[in-house]
Amino acid sequence: MANTEEKFEELEIEEIEEEAPEAVAVPAQEQSKRRGNPFKIPLLIFGILLFLLLAALIGTWVYRNYLDPGRQETASSGEVDEDAYKAALEEAAKQKEKELQERLVEEYSQGISVGEQQVLDQLRQSIQDGNSVVETLRMLYSDQLVVASGGTYHFIPINDSLKKNDYVAESLVTMSNGELQYVQGGAVTSYKGIDVSKFQGKIDWKKVAEDGVTFAIIRVGYRGYGEKGTMVEDPMARENLQGANDAGIKTGVYYYTQAITEAEAMEEVNAVLEIVAPYRIDCPIVIDVERVSSEGARMNKLDPETRTRIVKTFCDGIAAAGYRPMIYHNLEMGAVLLDIAQLEEYDKWFAYYKNELYYPYAYQVWQYSDKGRVQGISGDVDMNIAFEAIWE
Repeated sequence: MANTEEKFEELEIEEIEEEAPEAVAVPAQEQSKRRGNPFKIPLLIFGILLFLLLAALIGTWVYRNYLDPGRQETASSGEVDEDAYKAALEEAAKQKEKELQERLVEEYSQGISVGEQQVLDQLRQSIQDGNSVVETLRMLYSDQLVVASGGTYHFIPINDSLKKNDYVAESLVTMSNGELQYVQGGAVTSYKGIDVSKFQGKIDWKKVAEDGVTFAIIRVGYRGYGEKGTMVEDPMARENLQGANDAGIKTGVYYYTQAITEAEAMEEVNAVLEIVAPYRIDCPIVIDVERVSSEGARMNKLDPETRTRIVKTFCDGIAAAGYRPMIYHNLEMGAVLLDIAQLEEYDKWFAYYKNELYYPYAYQVWQYSDKGRVQGISGDVDMNIAFEAIWE
C-alpha cells in the first residue's frame, strides 16, 4: 500500500522508462555474412540468454546497493519514511534501466549478440522508442508474464486453467483529472474507491463522499517485518471506520501481513475482527501481502507454498467469521511469490500503476495510482476502481 507497507514495490523497476543511447549500426558486409550462417538459431538463443544473464547480474547489484538502504529505519515496527524510500527506489530503477540499455547496445555493437537479425532489430528499435527493457521483453513474450523480482526477470507461462478477467482496453477511460473509469455501452460500470491509513491524517469523510467516492478500504493494522513481527493497530483505524460509516461510504478494511506461520495469520484475523466488530463492514476484509525490499524481512524468507498457505489461512478465518475475504497483491506477488492457483476461490485486489490491462487473471478491484487527489483528504491518496459492486 502507499502507506508504511511495501506498496512502492509495485512501482516495479521494470516500469521506469529511460531513453536509450543510439545503437551502433552493424556493417552491411557483416550482415551478409550472417545470412547463410547455419548456427544462427543457437547463436540467437545464446545472445538472448546472455542478455538476460547480464540483466540479472546488474539487477542484483542494484538491488543490493540501492534498494535495501531506504528501508532500514524501523524494521521492528514496519514504519518507514516512504518519501525517501520512494525517491531511492525510483533512482535505483532509473539507474538499472540505463545500465541495462547501455549494455544491450554495447553487446549489439560488438557483435556479441549475433543471431537472428530481425529479433535484434526489434530489441534495439523498442528501446530507442523509449520502452523499458521489461516492456520490450513483454512484446517478445506475449504468451508469458514477464516480471522483475529479486533482481532478475521471470518468464511465467500464462495458466489457461485459471479464471481470467474479461476487461478490454477500449472500455478503459482516463479522465482529465487522471481518474480511471470503465465504460460499457456508454455507461460507467465501475465504482470509484480509495484506500487510506494514518498517513492520510484527519479525513473529512463527508467531503470524500461528495467527491463521488463510493467505497473506501481502511487499514486497521500491520505486522512489522523485523524478527519480532510486532502487531500494531493503525491509530486512525477506528476514527476512519466511523467516519466512512457516517458518510454512507461502503466500507472495507485491510491488514498488512508479515505473518510467517499459520498461527500468526490467525492472530491477525482475530485482531481485525476485534477492531471491526462495532462498525458496518460492507466490503471485503483484505489481507495485504507484499514483499519488503529489506533482505532480512521475515516474510521474504518464505517459499511460495508456505506464503500461499498463510494467505489461505487468513482468508478462511475471515470467511468463517461471516465476512468476505480478499487478497491484495501486485504483479510480482501474483506471478512469482504466490501460488495463485490455490487461491482461486477468493476475490482479488490488484495493484498496477500503468493504465493498461496486462494482468490476465481475475480481479475485482484495481489500485491504479498512489497519487490521487480527493476532496476531504490533504495530500496524495491511493485510487481504485471496482469493476463490480464488491459490497453485494
